[in-house]
Amino acid sequence: MSHVTDTTASVDAGRKLTGRHVLAIFIMGFGLIFGVNFFMAYRAVSTFPGMEVSSSYADSQSFDLRRDAQEALGWQANVEIPGDGSLILHLLDADGALVVPAELTALLTRPTNQLEDQLLVLRRENGAFVAPAHLSNGQWRLRLTGVARNGTEYRHNITFRYAE
Repeated sequence: MSHVTDTTASVDAGRKLTGRHVLAIFIMGFGLIFGVNFFMAYRAVSTFPGMEVSSSYADSQSFDLRRDAQEALGWQANVEIPGDGSLILHLLDADGALVVPAELTALLTRPTNQLEDQLLVLRRENGAFVAPAHLSNGQWRLRLTGVARNGTEYRHNITFRYAE
């Protein structure tokens, strides 16, 4: 005498996966993906507009002349962060003497957003320019724009990493 068990009686008779369920899962999954993508795109555009110059074509027309005139100045710029809440800018001529331009603006920025941008107030101190700066860890860019005493425009970006 053989004993046969009915296996069909032990199958769960719960909820079945129907076409509507698959469609709902599909819509919710892609809805989540699109929602995250739109949120990330909005955050990217709202924190960094991406504009360096208003007209790259117009700016490029005189680039070589401006670059040659600026290189003829022979200025060298570098940044020092002593850790006391200040930034020290060394701006030297070809002979190693402090350069005092007619105008100089220093904008401290993050390369990826504008939330921490700081317009620095530079003062001359001990053969350099010093300004208070609030730096958090990471990549920074110091954008120098100015005019030499002879009228030559000066633009220079110094990118550096700060870590406490």
